[in-house]
Parts: sequence; C-alpha cells; structure tokens
Amino acid sequence: MTSHNTGTREEWLAARLELLEAEKELTRRSDEVARQRRELPWVRVDKDYRFETDGGTASLAGLFQGRSQLLVYHFMFGPDYTAGCPSCSAIADGFNGSAVHLANHDVTLCAVSRAPLEKIQAYRRRMGWSFPWASAYGSDFNFDFGVAHTKEEWEAGTVAYNFGEADMRPAAGQEDALDAFTQSIVGTDWQTYRREGPGMSAFALQDGTMYHAYSTYARGLDGLWGMYQWLDRAPLGRNENSFWWRRHDEYDSQ
Repeated sequence: MTSHNTGTREEWLAARLELLEAEKELTRRSDEVARQRRELPWVRVDKDYRFETDGGTASLAGLFQGRSQLLVYHFMFGPDYTAGCPSCSAIADGFNGSAVHLANHDVTLCAVSRAPLEKIQAYRRRMGWSFPWASAYGSDFNFDFGVAHTKEEWEAGTVAYNFGEADMRPAAGQEDALDAFTQSIVGTDWQTYRREGPGMSAFALQDGTMYHAYSTYARGLDGLWGMYQWLDRAPLGRNENSFWWRRHDEYDSQ
C-alpha cells in the first residue's frame, strides 16, 4: 500500500486543474523574468582574453564562431583536477543536442574551463561529447566572471560567488571527509575543488564590440540541468538526500 494520498479520477482531475492554473502563472512569471533578463544593461568587454581551442589560440570574439551571441558554460574543471566535475558533467550531457540548434539560431554554446586543453580534450572524448570547449588556462577569464577564486579569498573566508561572499572552508572536523570526497570525484582536496565554481555567462557581439549581457550561478543553473526538469515531473520528484548522480559512464547499469 502506498503512503501517498490517493483518490478517484474525478478528484485527481479537480486537483490537476487547480495545479494547471499555478503552472500557467509560473510560465507567465517565467516569461516576465526572461524579459527582465534580456533588458539588463550590457557591459562592454575590452580585456583581451585568450583561450586554447581545438582550432588553436582564440580571443573571446573568436569563441563566437561568426555568430552574434555567445553562451558560455563555466565548467568546473580546474588545472589540477583529474576529471571534470560530475555535476557539471551531468549538465553538459544535454549540450550536444542543444548546440546544433543554437548554432542555427545565431547563438554559439561553448564550455570554458581552466584545465589545459589536452585534459579537456581527453575528458570530452571519454564522455562522448562534441560541443565546443575552450581552455582558459593562464587567463583571468574565470576569475573575472566569478567562477574561479584566489587562494587569498579562500584563506580570508570571503570567496566571491553568486553576487555575494561566502566562506567555503570546511567546518571544524569536516576537513578529512570533504577532502576524501573530492579526491574520489576529481582527484583533488576540497579547497582545490571549490576554488572553482559553476556558472554561465552570455555575451553579445555587435559592430565588432563585445558586451557581457548576463551571468548566473548556483541554483540559477537549475534550468540547464536536464535531468532535474524530468525529475521535477516524476512521481517522487528529486527525492534526494545525498550526492547520488554520477558521470554517465560510472553507473552500474544504464
């Protein structure tokens, strides 16, 4: 017997119609937020960022690949990681299918990480991905756009992330457990892992001038995480109380 509330088809339909109104209101509110997002003032980007790509060294303008809009996913893959972050990897599993459609709508989707290009290429082959992915190794790009943090910030307990400051240092007694956890997923200690962060940024290119249009971090990335959009519609929802997901080649069965 289920412990969940049960009812008749008529009761289900009445409740579903009530939920439908809430869903429609959420959709309308989402449209309004999207409008506000588009109306953010653009900030000119003058710094000469350099990236290593499959095609060689590229500027930020080069990442647009001839299009007028660029969406960058800030993928957590630091120089000392042995593999990309599992959470970012779960999000990136949906990129291949989207990238081709975006490319045919004047938008380039590109991941950027601080790992050297050779590490990125090897990991991308392992994951079976083909979307563009550039290395910002040695560049200020990830620091300037809020997804890489300095040793000084870490030690001061004032890591700048998600438009605020946070102390990401482990609580007393948790150091060993967190270090063991991050060693198991990316081969580094906790500090090395968390001095990188996930995020996405949007850029526009008009008349040869680049602009930063938008960035989001943390739960702002939920909408890009495809499996969660499905789980939110599953009977038990997200139904999680621990780090349950894995890279797609690490599950016991598929």
